[in-house]
Order: sequence, then structure tokens, then C-alpha cells
Amino acid sequence: MTVDSQIPPQNQDASLFKRPKVYIIGVGMTAFTKPLTSGKDYPELVKEAATASYMYGGSCCGQRALYEIGLTGIPIFNLNNACASGSSGIFLCKQIIESGNVDLMLAVGFEKMQPGSLENSPEHLDDRALPVEKHIQLMADTYGLQAAPITSQMFGNAGREHMEKYGTTREHFAKIAWKNHLHSVHNNKSQFQREFSLDEVVNARKIYDYMGLFECSPTSDGAAAVIICSEKYIEQNPHLKPQAVEIVGIELGTDEPSVFAENSNIKMVGFDLIKKISERLYSKTGVDPSQIQVIELHDCFAPNELITYEALGLCPIGKAGEIVDKGDNTYGGKWVINPSGGLISKGHPIGATGIAQAVELCNQLRKRCGARQVNNAVYALQHNIGSRIVFRPDRQPSPENGIGGAGVVAIYKLGFPELANKNKEEIGEMSSEFKSDAIFEEIKERAEQVKKIFLILKFSQPSI
Repeated sequence: MTVDSQIPPQNQDASLFKRPKVYIIGVGMTAFTKPLTSGKDYPELVKEAATASYMYGGSCCGQRALYEIGLTGIPIFNLNNACASGSSGIFLCKQIIESGNVDLMLAVGFEKMQPGSLENSPEHLDDRALPVEKHIQLMADTYGLQAAPITSQMFGNAGREHMEKYGTTREHFAKIAWKNHLHSVHNNKSQFQREFSLDEVVNARKIYDYMGLFECSPTSDGAAAVIICSEKYIEQNPHLKPQAVEIVGIELGTDEPSVFAENSNIKMVGFDLIKKISERLYSKTGVDPSQIQVIELHDCFAPNELITYEALGLCPIGKAGEIVDKGDNTYGGKWVINPSGGLISKGHPIGATGIAQAVELCNQLRKRCGARQVNNAVYALQHNIGSRIVFRPDRQPSPENGIGGAGVVAIYKLGFPELANKNKEEIGEMSSEFKSDAIFEEIKERAEQVKKIFLILKFSQPSI
């Protein structure tokens, strides 16, 4: 049985059961790079960037990574929720802080990957059931299995189904990839910072069926981190209010029986999961898509971005192509979707992805994004989904660290917008070193109080 703590027992004051607010007060990330090009391992990545979220590696990589920034005896959770690992870490931090046991936490995500598709994993576990075997079977029964990366087939087939059902065109997907690559030009953390023409996207080397190289997210190395605090902590440290971003709401869910009920590849990649948790998020927060200005969305493949427009309620089912045609997914439209460049262009180091999305949205709300700044952003929406499958070279399935599906959606806003301008006037431009920022000075002072702080951080890294 599950209990929602937001629903009070009958005849009791609802205000007594109101959850305390939770804020992000510090963010940081490395540049995302092509695997094997940076020469850095987990510890260096986290020291540069800095719950631990990752996909590849042993069971306690979080501990090893955090050794580089101090041994304090604090509890550390290692999370593996596939591509949704990073946002799952934020979800867990918020839940723990709301419990009242912790006031300050760090969520850090990192990944060091192999070049090529996700199938190129050095580790395989062949002696146990494949977590996504039902997903594979559904895909085989509808479109068959091809000699192509399995993840590209999963999402590519969802796009094929959308075209067949709703008249979506191949160009709609290409336009999404073109848009995201264009957005990344102004993001110096992005793995790719190059604009491609629409013709280049359409005519790129095919990865699966109609879907070309520039419509697929790359494997990447990188790390990202956010510091999350309680309402009590922010009141005790009011100098942090100008930079505080409130986590208005965050929901995490997994697949339900409907994922297989209709032999639908769209549902198989998580449509119903995202639709359900986003509706729950809107209901709990009182914020709907019309109030949101900027979105970081899990565009692992271009078709998934288009399908997710509908799952998130940005448009009716079958009408996502109209968002693309009208330019309502970029600057000047209803929403700016993936101003960072998204996974397709910014990169996709699996464990870091969900946290990097939060970093981008916090910086957008703080108006620190320079040429890619979204004007008048009040509410920001995050969407992160994970599903995992590995094929061995002989094309037999292997479940290394796999899950069927997990999704996270979250809404953010400035916690104290009336103080934002005051912040700029009083502290000026952010220093190039983390150590000079107030939040990290505060964390350093508290580093000895490990019994009162769950996860802490002390490091010097460019930019918050």
C-alpha cells in the first residue's frame, strides 16, 4: 500500500500536512565530450563537476568519485535507473529532505562511456532474465528486429507508428534535430556546437530506417551536480535566496500494464508512463503547460521528442507535428524546448543527463544563459526517461544494468524572484571559481558537521 502524504486524514487541518519547500541552491557541470577524448575518469569528472547516479561501473562508483572532494563519512546512495538516473537522484533528494531528516544534499551524476551505440558495453550479464524482454518481443511482433542498434529501433519504430497513425512526416523529426543542433551553438558545455542544415540532417548516414546520425544522441563522457536544501536551511541562510530555484514538484513513475496492451511501439517507449506522471504533476502543482516557458526534454532520438510533446500535454494526441511546423518548440514560439541542444547535440552521458537538464533549467530561470537565454522564463519543465537494452556482438540480448522503463518529470521556478535583481546588484557577476560563491563557502563551513548534513560538497570549479 502507498500513502500520499499530501492527503490529510479526515477532520484534520490540511495545512499540517503541507510538504515543506525544497530548493536547488547550487549547480555545476562539465563539458560533455566524446568518449575517450577527455582522458578523465570518474573521480576527475566529479571533482570537476561537483545519491551518485551512473550506468556503467561497479556498485560503489559514487563513493570513489566523491573521495576526490573529501572523506566525511556521510551516507551515499548509488542510483541506477538507466537514462533517468540523474533525475531519479533529484527525486530521492527531495523526498529525503521533505522527510525532515536532512537539510542539505548533493545529487551528482557522471558517466564514462564507450564510443558508438549503447550496445558497446564491456560488461554483460547473461545468466538472468532480460528486464526489457517484453519490450523487445513487442517490437519484433510489430516491425521485426533489424541489424541496427536496438535503442534506435525502439524509438525509430515509435516514430514510424506515429507517421502511420497521424500523418507525421520524416521531415518533422529532421526539423527537431536541426532545431536542437542550432540551439547548441551557444552552449559551450555541448558536445556538438555546430549548426547543420536541414538537408544535412535528412541526408546524414542512416542509423536505422529513416533516422540519420544527427537525429540520434551520442554516447558521451561528463558529469553534473546540484545542491538541494530544505526550506529551513534557506531561511537560516537568507543570502542564498536570490539564487534559489524551487523544485515546485517532481514525479517519478515506471511502466504499467498498458505499455504492452495495444502492441503499440509508442506506448512501449513510455508514452502512457509520461502522460500519467505529467498529469499528476500538473494536478499537484497547479501549473499546466500553458504556464511553462522553457523545457528540457529527453530527446534520445528525434522521434521521442515529438512523441513526448503529446505525452506531456503540450498538444492533443496526433498533433505534435503542428508544434514543429509552427515553430512552437523554439525561440519566438510557445515554448523553447531543449535550449541546451538536448541530448542530440549537448550529449548523453547517461548518469549525468537528468542532472544536466536541471542545471540548464536553473540557469535559465536565473537568467545566466547568455545568447541562448529564454526571455521571461517563470516556470521550467524537465522530462527524463530511461530504458535500457544491450546486444552482444552475436546479437543475442544481454541485460547489463537494464530496466524496462522509468520516467521523471519536474517543474521548477525561482524561489524568490523578487530578490533576483538584488542578487545581481549586490554580488555582481559570478566568480570564475566555485570557492568564491557564497553557497560553497557555506558548505565548507558546514563540512565538519556531517551528523547534521546528509550530502555535502567542497570543491573549486568554474561557474555555478
